[in-house]
Amino acid sequence: MGAFTTLTSKGQLTIPKDIREKLNLKAGTKFYVTEHDGEIVLKAKNKRAVDLAGILGPPPSGETLTNEQIDEAIGRAVSDDDNRITREWHRNSK
Repeated sequence: MGAFTTLTSKGQLTIPKDIREKLNLKAGTKFYVTEHDGEIVLKAKNKRAVDLAGILGPPPSGETLTNEQIDEAIGRAVSDDDNRITREWHRNSK
């Protein structure tokens, strides 16, 4: 699927309707624009983190966690990592 479009004097392009509909692109959709081997690459940012919930299926343990439990687990992991880095830094500076 493809179509020709024209770049305006303001640097704007119109994405053809059939492509917008197929990719569920709405007004206000943000895009990451880059260049690769002389081609323009657009990647729509039309997913929110919450849209990805459950994408991996149920947890292997079958246990679901609350947001608070997840926040606490992340906090512990960050603290543990910080402690490890500090220990390594002290050990290497001797």
